[in-house]
Amino acid sequence: MSGKPALAVVGATGAVGAVLLQALSHHEDVWGEIRLLASPRSAGRKLAVRGVECEVLALSEENLTGVDLALFLVPDAIAARWAPIAVAKGAVVVDTSAAFRADPDVPLVVPEINPYAVRVRPRGIVASPGCSTLALIVAVGALHAEYGLGELVVTVQQAASAAGRAGTAALRHQLALVTGSELGVHPGDVRRAVGDHTGPFPGPLALNVLPWSGEPVTDEPVTGESAPGESVPGVPEADGRPATDGWSTEELAVREETRKILGLPGLRVSATCVRVPVVAGHSASVHARFERPVTVARAHEILATSPGVVLYDDPAAGDYPTPADVVGTDPTWVGRVRRSLDDERALEFFVCGDNLRKGAALNAVQIAERIAADITPP
Repeated sequence: MSGKPALAVVGATGAVGAVLLQALSHHEDVWGEIRLLASPRSAGRKLAVRGVECEVLALSEENLTGVDLALFLVPDAIAARWAPIAVAKGAVVVDTSAAFRADPDVPLVVPEINPYAVRVRPRGIVASPGCSTLALIVAVGALHAEYGLGELVVTVQQAASAAGRAGTAALRHQLALVTGSELGVHPGDVRRAVGDHTGPFPGPLALNVLPWSGEPVTDEPVTGESAPGESVPGVPEADGRPATDGWSTEELAVREETRKILGLPGLRVSATCVRVPVVAGHSASVHARFERPVTVARAHEILATSPGVVLYDDPAAGDYPTPADVVGTDPTWVGRVRRSLDDERALEFFVCGDNLRKGAALNAVQIAERIAADITPP
């Protein structure tokens, strides 16, 4: 017995799982046994963790027995079924899916903002936000702590990898189909060249952007990409349609997750999610209005000294974050910080972050490490 908690990584063979295993190898060793679990078809594979080859086991009640903490990196339906089983077996669960994010008995945690929330977990589960929210929330939360956030308007530019390995594969295949061509100058020419090779996207992503991500909001409660959760109240429009008509689940997830993390249930949030032809790395254009007047100089000081944030803001020298430059790094990168021309209480800025790292794996590892400090194996 090492005296360190035993960890299970559920969904270890996926795209986020690969990044998470790297993070475990690079972070301080706070774990005893590390058990890798996945679907039965992936059982028997060998993956390296901390330089040791580990065999992947099938997800089962037996293989969850004896685990102190279980990290879930799986689709919503699988998390909804198996996370309570892991808790019943004695584990604390950290879940990266949307299955529990809206549950009032499940804390939604970003360690740079609300680390204290991990200790209050009535269901034994701690949720990690979606990658779109994580692209911007660390920077927004730092400014909120100083100025008090009153309104948020964001456009999130989502990388293909947010749709998993299928998204990355679809983008790469589409790029191969259009590379070297003179497409993109006539209506529909890119769509015809790509044909049916759109993968998980509603249209061609190569040489294009898609102003839609997630599923249409219906009368059913929703949050996150294709995920069940909390409904969003609103006043119907004059024609009787619900106020949420035309919004996507991904956009409303940014709204509800931001409110929950910051503890601002009435915060005005408007989000637009756009798929862009980037392999990995989300970006967001942010308009944030605060309770008090703001200055760029003080905003720079706050961002430059905030954990998990890198300020990179000198446009005259060509210094501002882009997905291609920050991919593979852990922090949230912030640039183009400007005070609104029409409102002394508002800031405009641009953020970038790797959606597979801080946007998924890293945040989950950070949560798990905070919980591990409080776990004493029997």
